[in-house]
Amino acid sequence: MDRMTGIEEQMAHLSRMVEDLSDMVTRQGREIDQLKRRVGLLMEREAERESLAGAIPLADQKPPHW
Repeated sequence: MDRMTGIEEQMAHLSRMVEDLSDMVTRQGREIDQLKRRVGLLMEREAERESLAGAIPLADQKPPHW
């Protein structure tokens, strides 16, 4: 195998690796967006539940040891 063939082979492997990593980052970005939406919905539900119960929101309560 001459030097040029070795370089071309290495470049092909690196190109494939870049494509794989790009796909992985894209998938993770979609998953993060989905998780952000879910957390937002959960926060809204909890805020609504607390307001219906007439309780002080948990974030505004003092810890029990105070």
